[in-house]
Amino acid sequence: MKLLEGKTALVTGASKGIGRAIALKYAEQGANVAFTYLSSVERGEALVKELEAFGVKAKGYRSDASQFAAADELVSAVVADFGQLDVLINNAGITKDNLLMRMTEEAWDEVINVNLKSCFNTVKAATRTFMKQKSGSIINVSSVVGVKGNAGQANYSASKAGIIGFTKSIALELGSRNIRSNAIAPGFIETEMTEVLDEKVVQGWRDGIPMKRGGQASEVADACVFLGSDMSTYISGQVLNVCGAMLT
Repeated sequence: MKLLEGKTALVTGASKGIGRAIALKYAEQGANVAFTYLSSVERGEALVKELEAFGVKAKGYRSDASQFAAADELVSAVVADFGQLDVLINNAGITKDNLLMRMTEEAWDEVINVNLKSCFNTVKAATRTFMKQKSGSIINVSSVVGVKGNAGQANYSASKAGIIGFTKSIALELGSRNIRSNAIAPGFIETEMTEVLDEKVVQGWRDGIPMKRGGQASEVADACVFLGSDMSTYISGQVLNVCGAMLT
């Protein structure tokens, strides 16, 4: 029996990086997977075929979760297409890094909208379905910088800290309906984005981590599988740090 057999999950921002790893890991564990992408149309279409190879149902939706109406339409479409929704994973996120003195209002607003407001939009849209089912697992992808902050990332850190406060509040509000809400805080994860960076810089980051290496997207995905499965039925309102002891 696979850990997510019979479940349907929605993963936002799944065309690459951590989101893609989560979608693949969920399909591998037997879940039907709905996912969103925005600009990476070809990657989105290719991912559907990769997911279907695991023998599950999969569908990609081109949707901007930072838009309230679009998120509501997305969740309605997923429930109509799949017949249910059991796990919602808010992974979509962007960075617009700069020192506060140089940060524009637009850079602040865009990061807050894409990273934080999207969580509000999708969770609010999915709550109706979860309450009818009297079950559901919400997993919001935060970051270690949402816990400790980071110079040059005031907007990103604020958005990820906001996700943690939001996650805990939803856990308190919806717990009586058997709806769980947890956050995952990845540390330095090596993805396509880090491959283009100077190797000396990346190695410096690795050296500062107690485990002396960066994390893999699949390791974040493993944590998502745990929180979406019935192995975590009494875990809610928590932040699971996937950071190689960086925050210890």
